[in-house]
Amino acid sequence: MSTDQALPEAPLTDAENQAADNQPIESVSLEEQRLTVEALQAQLSQAEQKAQENWDKALRIQAEMENLKKRAQKDVEDAHKYALTGFAKELLPVLDSLVLGLQAARGENDEVKKFREGSELTIKQFESVFAKFNIVAVDPIGQPFNAEQHQAMVMQVVDGAEPNTVVNVFQKGYVLNGRLLRPAMVVVAKAPEAPRTDTPIIDEQA
Repeated sequence: MSTDQALPEAPLTDAENQAADNQPIESVSLEEQRLTVEALQAQLSQAEQKAQENWDKALRIQAEMENLKKRAQKDVEDAHKYALTGFAKELLPVLDSLVLGLQAARGENDEVKKFREGSELTIKQFESVFAKFNIVAVDPIGQPFNAEQHQAMVMQVVDGAEPNTVVNVFQKGYVLNGRLLRPAMVVVAKAPEAPRTDTPIIDEQA
């Protein structure tokens, strides 16, 4: 039998197994445990802060998208509501000319009567079309002066009229869906000036 052949290791005895079990295990100090917990807490806090930042950012983006959607929707609605603005403004002088022509048509001969009838019919057609597209006349006679819809051409004292009321309309105004197309040109009543109360100074020594 060759002496070079390795012999099998002998099993450990109970005493040797017990001795191996009793070998001291390297322990972690309390300070190291505390540092590890603090590091984990810091990481958790950073993660929570980052998550909150991302959530806030998502909410802001959502709010901006909603506002953008509302603005786009309003722009589309306004485009439909006020698409006729330019066209309506171009029609107003034509209507003004018809009204002025009707006012100037005096006389009772047949030609004048036919002209008045034709002008009145055309004006009514204008008014019908304007009503269809929500173009409303501003004819504020007797109403308080409104700087947003009226343009004061003259202010004068008018007997029996409340100050700051419209007493005459040179030219009607118009609004389209509540938006002013043209202000009404008006005459506005004003309060009479108070009489002067200055009295001459009398020199008693004279």
